[in-house]
Amino acid sequence: MSETHAVEARNAVKDFGQGDVAVRALDNVSVAIRKGEFFTLLGPSGCGKTTLLRLIAGFDSPTSGTILIDGEDVSDLPPNKRPVNTVFQSYALFPHLTVAQNIAFGLEMLGRPKPEVTARTEEMVRLVRLDQMAGRKTSQLSGGQQQRVALARALAPRPKVLLLDEPLSALDLKLRKEMQGELKRLQLETGITFIFVTHDQEEALTMSDRIAVMSGGRILQIGTPREIYAHPTSRFVADFIGETNFIGARVRGGKAIFGGGVEVALAAASPDGDVTIAIRPEHMRLVPQGMAGALSATVGHAVYFGTDSHVHLKLIDGTEIVVRQQSDPDGAGGPKPGAVVGVSFPPAAVQVLED
Repeated sequence: MSETHAVEARNAVKDFGQGDVAVRALDNVSVAIRKGEFFTLLGPSGCGKTTLLRLIAGFDSPTSGTILIDGEDVSDLPPNKRPVNTVFQSYALFPHLTVAQNIAFGLEMLGRPKPEVTARTEEMVRLVRLDQMAGRKTSQLSGGQQQRVALARALAPRPKVLLLDEPLSALDLKLRKEMQGELKRLQLETGITFIFVTHDQEEALTMSDRIAVMSGGRILQIGTPREIYAHPTSRFVADFIGETNFIGARVRGGKAIFGGGVEVALAAASPDGDVTIAIRPEHMRLVPQGMAGALSATVGHAVYFGTDSHVHLKLIDGTEIVVRQQSDPDGAGGPKPGAVVGVSFPPAAVQVLED
């Protein structure tokens, strides 16, 4: 028996406008999201991630294709008939109501019995750790506390799927990091499927079970954070997720041949021909010039980040790269600008990309 997914999009297309002025926001997107999964739609502005979220929520209808929730075709169902809730960028709380009243509001609108509303509201207040603030108006709360109220209100009716449209974007950096942990905790404790939209790669990597990287209305790659980061399948994905060095090379007989004739054996098979190689800065290290298998490079400058430094270099063919190395505990600096050094990396760090 085939698995019933929490959410599926099958060949979903969404056009805005008609005729020559039509804009295709989603281009034949298919994705299956598992039950109980923290799934992230990641990509730059205008890539289609929010449009896909709105199709799942029912705020927009697909031009063609199908949206299924728990195996049921909901493409034509209005939002209030779907077993989903949404948390938006603006939390849309009622400032004149208390924390408890905001959480209870949705349950009351659904006509739930008063004892159930009271019990569920108390449960949600405890879940988001606002026990001491249940009687406080939301206008008196911090941004992080307001976000917790919005989450509690969305979770209170026990939706099968919770949709989150960049809910952390309005928070400062420190609070955003704290709320990343809170979101993951809530998802694990409730077991509800979370579908999270963001353009922030760090949010996606730290919270997600799986990530779909989107661009131009299409999904380019789906995988775990480790798969997406360590094994990107395209230059766009490699460039969008973290820092990456791109180096031209020629593959021949299972080896990558770089400028200057340096040959490096490939860990995975790749057809012969001209390719783009991606190597993460943290997988490279500086070695003495002339070491076997090392690329020759000239040091430009280094940027100190405390825990590590980013050394900017230029290869023989003019390609600019960055090597990330840990800072020395004695505070010693790295190589001086203008120095010629070697750059080495293990074969497993080499990713041959589809352009």
